[in-house]
Amino acid sequence: MRKLMMLAAVLLLAVTFTTSCKKDNKPLSLNLNPVGTLATPNDNADVKLEPNTAASVLFKWDASDNNDGGLILYEVAFDKEGGDFSKPVTRILSDGAGVQTQLTISHKDLNKIANAAGIASLSAGKLKWTVIASKGTNAKPGSASRTLQLERPAGFAENPVDLYITGSATEGGTDVSKAIKLKKTEDGVFEVYTSLKAGDYYLTDKNSDGGKKYYIENGIIKEGAATVSVSGEAKTYRLNYDFTSATTKSMQVQSIGLYMSAYGTEIGTLNYIGNGVFEAPKIAVEFYQFSWGRDERYKFILHTGAGNEYQGSTNANNVAPAGQPASYFYLVPVTNAQWDNTYKFDPSADRKNVKVDVMLQSTAYTHKVTVL
Repeated sequence: MRKLMMLAAVLLLAVTFTTSCKKDNKPLSLNLNPVGTLATPNDNADVKLEPNTAASVLFKWDASDNNDGGLILYEVAFDKEGGDFSKPVTRILSDGAGVQTQLTISHKDLNKIANAAGIASLSAGKLKWTVIASKGTNAKPGSASRTLQLERPAGFAENPVDLYITGSATEGGTDVSKAIKLKKTEDGVFEVYTSLKAGDYYLTDKNSDGGKKYYIENGIIKEGAATVSVSGEAKTYRLNYDFTSATTKSMQVQSIGLYMSAYGTEIGTLNYIGNGVFEAPKIAVEFYQFSWGRDERYKFILHTGAGNEYQGSTNANNVAPAGQPASYFYLVPVTNAQWDNTYKFDPSADRKNVKVDVMLQSTAYTHKVTVL
């Protein structure tokens, strides 16, 4: 009897569950009306883009009508001035993963969209925008659209991730696989210490075929297949390329001096040997005798076409090099203060000759002292 009662209870639960499911199993409504009212920004609003700041633009609109309360997602679609949104330049989900009736978009991203729409840097142009509401597979463009006037600054909307220099004027020659990689000092900013000889060169974002190519014209970086011509004998340079402003700087570097703080002067000269390396094969070192002991501190002086620059340690005061990490030997710009930001020779270098190498390459700016 007890087993029969349990079986009946189970059957009753099964019937109840099945009935409940049948009641909830109704088709999903995909009905919705397009967004009709756009709030901000105003039609023909003028925005001077500042992509290197945290500036942004807020797009807002009224919610789509939805009788059954289902979830609606929103996208802002951008198109060229004469476009009809059938093939928009881009579509971006609204804030809150598409559920909010607003979109906050940075000047940096608007600059990319303007570039994709054909608005060149240092010029102004118009974009159209509207809001697409969607529910499941049903997507409806807004019944209204607005125009946005954008003024782009100098610089590139998309900065290269990597940058190489190649061509007959460079150390790697015309084989792009041997192109010299530049050091990225910050987003969109690159630097290289290298030599250039008579010939030509260009910049590329890949050391293989198919990369984007850049050249310099009147000090401005431009995208294209043109090259830069170099004449005269080979010289060593520090080349800087800033894609955020599309500008470049070139500085000749004659040599690097090994500066010993206690003497207040250079005790040797490092000359460029290629691949971003300056080297002094043999420098005599003798620590300076003070009443408290022998002083072994040093740093470096870059002799450039615009004057001297000092390179030294990130630490204002340093310990002996034994057992220190690779970062101990890293080079950064420092002041000409006699004692600050110096390194220390290993004690074994006193009254010996040393070989000194300064490596200014894409991986790190560093140096090495070898006691001979």
